[in-house]
Amino acid sequence: MPFAGKQDKLTVTSYSVLTMILYIAEKPSLGRAIAAVLPKPHKNGDGFIELGNGDVVSWCIGHLLEPAEPEDYNSAFKKWQFEHLPIVPELWQLKARSSSAKQLSVLKKLIKQADLLVHAGDPDREGQLLVDEVFAYCGVKGDKLKQSKRLLINDLNPAAILRALQNQKSNHDFVPLATSALARSRADWLYGLNMTRAYTLQGQKAGFQGVLSVGRVQTPVLGLVVRRDHEIANFISRPFYQVLAHLQLTETDIRPQFSAKWLPSAACEPYQDEEGRVLHPGLANKVARSITAQPALVTKLEQKNKKQYAPLPYNLSALQIDAAKKYGMASQQVLDLTQQLYERYQLVTYPRSDCRYLPKEQLSAVPTISRALSSHNHQLAQMVAQADFSLVSKAWDDKEVGAHHAIIPTEKTVDASRLSTDLLKIYGLIARQYLLQFFPPYCYGETTVELNISGGLFRTIAKTEQQQGWKQWFGKHSEATTATQNAAEHTQNAGERQNAESEQLLPPLTIGQQLFCARGEVIEKNTQPPEHFTDATLLAAMTGISRFVEDPAIKKILRDTDGLGTEATRAGIIELLFKRGFLQRQGKQILATATGKSLIAALPQSATKPDMTAQWEAALLKISQKELSYQAFMQPLLLTLHDLIRNAKHAKPEGLPTDLKPKWQKRTSRRAVASTAADAGHEPVTVKPGRYKKRPQTTTDKNQ
Repeated sequence: MPFAGKQDKLTVTSYSVLTMILYIAEKPSLGRAIAAVLPKPHKNGDGFIELGNGDVVSWCIGHLLEPAEPEDYNSAFKKWQFEHLPIVPELWQLKARSSSAKQLSVLKKLIKQADLLVHAGDPDREGQLLVDEVFAYCGVKGDKLKQSKRLLINDLNPAAILRALQNQKSNHDFVPLATSALARSRADWLYGLNMTRAYTLQGQKAGFQGVLSVGRVQTPVLGLVVRRDHEIANFISRPFYQVLAHLQLTETDIRPQFSAKWLPSAACEPYQDEEGRVLHPGLANKVARSITAQPALVTKLEQKNKKQYAPLPYNLSALQIDAAKKYGMASQQVLDLTQQLYERYQLVTYPRSDCRYLPKEQLSAVPTISRALSSHNHQLAQMVAQADFSLVSKAWDDKEVGAHHAIIPTEKTVDASRLSTDLLKIYGLIARQYLLQFFPPYCYGETTVELNISGGLFRTIAKTEQQQGWKQWFGKHSEATTATQNAAEHTQNAGERQNAESEQLLPPLTIGQQLFCARGEVIEKNTQPPEHFTDATLLAAMTGISRFVEDPAIKKILRDTDGLGTEATRAGIIELLFKRGFLQRQGKQILATATGKSLIAALPQSATKPDMTAQWEAALLKISQKELSYQAFMQPLLLTLHDLIRNAKHAKPEGLPTDLKPKWQKRTSRRAVASTAADAGHEPVTVKPGRYKKRPQTTTDKNQ
């Protein structure tokens, strides 16, 4: 059924023998990429592309629909009042976003005319809902709905899109995934809107003139920063003492060969802190004196050859962490740059991926990808020349790949001069991480030696590099630390850092060999507070949030669900906390503001910790796997919400700034703010027409 007439009109010429297929992409760039591999000639319409065979490609512009505002259900809800809370819609409504109403109208007509619908939203939970809710809003039902197809695209290059077109699935198979996304959206609306109104109203009683927004994800992230700041502010440094034994092969050696550190026995526990550090200088000095000029017996000698394989290709969080460490880039900046590389230049695959693995079928693209990389710059050309493409790393694992795979380079080449410096940096990281899969492991020997000196236990560990392997491509040894290792390193406490054993070269030794301790030495150190969060460490904490949880069941859920927030929302959540005035920067450090600290102090602990998010994500996963119903998730949530609102009525926020003045603020696009707000777990922003608006901090309007 080809289109005829003016391009902005959807007049259809009827062909009884033909079937019109309508492809609906999540955004125009994806729609154009799909159309590029389909029959030509093309006719560009207003919001769609007509193909040579009569099929049509159209698109959403992000979410075309949004949840109705409280006042859409009841005009009285426009004014924020405690007696209205909690606001719980009896029948949920969606409404067209004013900024994209025209495109929704285009889609509505096309959907009515189409014989077969192909859902080409992004390959994730939210992408599934985004197009499915348009189907529902436009009244698609019956056979037309059951016969609709799902097109999953991770790579905007023509060859990859053609492969995806040949492997379409039934969209009906993704109903549970869409249901879980719908449950998440509504639960976040209920929790964020009602808790934000409740605590803003309580803040007003304390003289605060702004909005205290609360969200399922944003508030636990703020809680992390507030608790870290509190720990640092209240930290009292204490001296502690280590004892080193300086060892020689014989008493007549001119100088010591190596040193070993004392490991206190259980009898010393009264003189140690909870992390095993010796706090009593007298004990340390006594041990040092007792081992000086004494024989030392080798009681344990363990030698192991170890391998460290190349880090996996990036998911978004791992890329953001490494870019923050290497280039000082903020999380949102990295996401924006990667999105450009994906949409505008088609140089990388889908950027919002939470996966670090690749499907085995992707191995067939290795030759063309490597050729593209070799033409990009000298370093990548060197890597390609030295790579062993017969190696198949553990990155290729079909069982680990879900809706999307890791972020990797595509087969496309672009003149490097067309890319900005920052784009080149991000592309270089992604390309290098991919090529590392074709290099051998880093190999080293590790020797552990334990000695008995005057009845005390001493230990040293030495490492010897045997083969650089993939680490040869890193300028510094420390830079070769993977993003996963970074996360652990950033959250390592000060005691663990200070107790880390130094690496040294050892002479040939045997068990039972007697050495000589030339002298004992007491090293005085001071306990150090944890470090303030930075972009890299806060993102690492969000992805590895289980380390901040004590409950074993919650800890396991958070490990299995990959942390706090999603790959698509983490950067936006951090930025939102800055925009809300809850976080501030001091150089590279991220600290909580007085407002942020006051909000966390006023909220119940359950709202400031990640436990609730873990429980929600576990339930949402079960919905997507058809193990839990929508109602079984929502009903307990509503009971909890009523309890939270009752408790909020007695909350008394303290320490809030009361001298904020109204300010003029340039308008932010509705789509960008609403999307971030929804991701963060509270209601979207309403923006009225006009270029600027006066935004007084005194209002309780949710737009803030």
